[in-house]
Amino acid sequence: MGRLVHFEIHVDDMERAKKFYGEVFGWTFEDWSEYAGMPYFGAVTGDANEMGINGALMQRQGASPEPGQPMNGYTCTIGVEDYDSTEEKIVSLGGKVAVPKYALPGMAWQGYYIDTEGNVFGIHQPDKNAK
Repeated sequence: MGRLVHFEIHVDDMERAKKFYGEVFGWTFEDWSEYAGMPYFGAVTGDANEMGINGALMQRQGASPEPGQPMNGYTCTIGVEDYDSTEEKIVSLGGKVAVPKYALPGMAWQGYYIDTEGNVFGIHQPDKNAK
């Protein structure tokens, strides 16, 4: 089965990216640079007993994405408990709104952001009352 088991976020400034994702989502990081042969930090995104996957921050190997260019890859969406406070953290730590919060009626609140490294990601708060 082709289940997604790992993700990589390409970054220009490793310390800035670790601070952003650590403070916004509570992720912790393990230095796997020796294995990868480049700056590469495993991202632990939650408890091993919870649904979800872990990933990594890796040193970007080329130019950063240009603002407004179409996606060339996957957009990861991260589940959150409180959409509005998460958005506040994202913006206060240097992230930007790409697509403002909107309702997935009867399901959730969704929106997209640009991290400190120019990457797009989504946040998703389940809410049956969203409309």
